[in-house]
Amino acid sequence: MARTPLSPDNSAIVLVDHAIGFSNLIGSHTVEEVVSGTVALAKIAKVFDMPLVVTNGLDEAPSGPLFPELAEVLGDHPVVRRREGFDAFLDEDFAAAIEATGRRRLIMAGVQTDVCLALTALTALDRGHEVYAVVDASAATTRETHDTAVLRLVQAGVVPVNWLAVGSELQRTWTDERTASGFAQVIFEHLGSWRHHHALTANAHEPAAG
Repeated sequence: MARTPLSPDNSAIVLVDHAIGFSNLIGSHTVEEVVSGTVALAKIAKVFDMPLVVTNGLDEAPSGPLFPELAEVLGDHPVVRRREGFDAFLDEDFAAAIEATGRRRLIMAGVQTDVCLALTALTALDRGHEVYAVVDASAATTRETHDTAVLRLVQAGVVPVNWLAVGSELQRTWTDERTASGFAQVIFEHLGSWRHHHALTANAHEPAAG
């Protein structure tokens, strides 16, 4: 149930179609916001040593390759290449990759909240998974369409979250030194207000000139 905390042992992270070919469909957020949130999720999967399933179409129109920032973080991590289907579960390799994680809880984001995320998440529910939709690593053509898609998912039983909440729930406490420094680095790199605060703090402790 959603009341049971997310943990590295009970969850997998799933990223659907975060590709440069879909950049022109992003209007509810900036492209930079979506890329940052998505990359943060991929880094969180690595910090907490969690299963990570990434899927995209072939490296040709309409999707094209993954966002370069995401591809850089993934390195040689496998990407499930799909030939068709907005619902990623229509692809047998994707369905098998999800099954191979052994996790019932899926922390999921998609480049289009109302299409690839919504359709994949709804099928995941039908297959008995609990789904957490990461709303700041997903987007739609307008804020209205994004919000409407989130409402639809919530009504179906999906839990809306953001990447910082996901990482914080996985970390639970800063006293867990196994992952604390890694997660703190993700926050520093992807949360602008955190970087701004640290810059102001550092400047306040610099000796005055003169």
